[in-house]
Amino acid sequence: MLRTLALVTIASFGLSACQDQASGGQGGTRSEIRIVGSSTVFPFAKAVAEQFSINGANPSPILESTGTGGGMSLFCAGVGADTPDIANASRRIKASEFELCQSNGVTEIVEVQVGIDGIAIAQANNGVSFSLTPAQIYKAIAERPFGKENTAKKWSDIDPSLPDFAISVYGPPSTSGTRDALTELIMEVGCVTDPATKALKDSDKEAFNAVCHEVRADGAYVDAGENDNLIVQKLKANPNSVGIFGYSFLEENLDSVRGISVSGVNPTYEAIASGEYPGARPLYVYVKNQHVGVIPGLREYMLEFINAGTRDGYLVKAGLIASPDNVREKMTDVVRNMTPLAIGELK
Repeated sequence: MLRTLALVTIASFGLSACQDQASGGQGGTRSEIRIVGSSTVFPFAKAVAEQFSINGANPSPILESTGTGGGMSLFCAGVGADTPDIANASRRIKASEFELCQSNGVTEIVEVQVGIDGIAIAQANNGVSFSLTPAQIYKAIAERPFGKENTAKKWSDIDPSLPDFAISVYGPPSTSGTRDALTELIMEVGCVTDPATKALKDSDKEAFNAVCHEVRADGAYVDAGENDNLIVQKLKANPNSVGIFGYSFLEENLDSVRGISVSGVNPTYEAIASGEYPGARPLYVYVKNQHVGVIPGLREYMLEFINAGTRDGYLVKAGLIASPDNVREKMTDVVRNMTPLAIGELK
């Protein structure tokens, strides 16, 4: 059983002591780990939380699936028992979020890569089979592909070799790290196939982002919220639709949906782990070092997360793709020492 840490040092947060949630506000301080953030990382964090608190070994962590962006806002709001201890993220923390944290007194942020995921493009198993390229995906869902109005209604409008049915894509919202990864790993790759648009990246970054990253809002792309399981249900109900979500949800639902190959590569464990699949991305967990030793078990929870993400660990069985051994070893050292992230590492 993990050692229960005395919580008498809450004043070190620089805030007044917060009421103990577990005792209904009858004194003391919060003892449960509070976790917010990515819907993609959520099921893995939940599995670790269950193992962490098995047989009452530790208080069960409180988890909330807010999306990466929403989680970062909560995480960076300040320090103290009324703020989250951990933020899950399906992309790396942005420099602007890091600076927000710093300005609100969250001065020691520990970054831990817990595994790898892929941006899976999927369809129902009974749908018409086809494959896509990043350029075709970009042309289908961009607001202004290559700076021009998006008039494509059917996939065949983009390329005659594609199916002759309406473009109907269910995907992540703007608050999601999966959406950020989609725009950077898939849409931008398709966008820069046009030399003139590619040149904008150096000459006018704002215009480049508007052209390459903005998603159409005319109904062809549907923001499905933070619930990736809802996208799976939509695909089952409409075999001609396409869904975009994390690989782990594809892995969980292979009985009803299948991956669409991107540039001739299917979203499989091996292709994502090797980096061959275009939509591969690391997954992160961020910890407030200022809460370590005050909220019990933070370091131990994170060590459990890393250990569960080995090639034969229970998180891989749940759909996570293991980080390379050298990355996992480095992350173990980071957690043991609670080494803070430096802003220079984000530049």
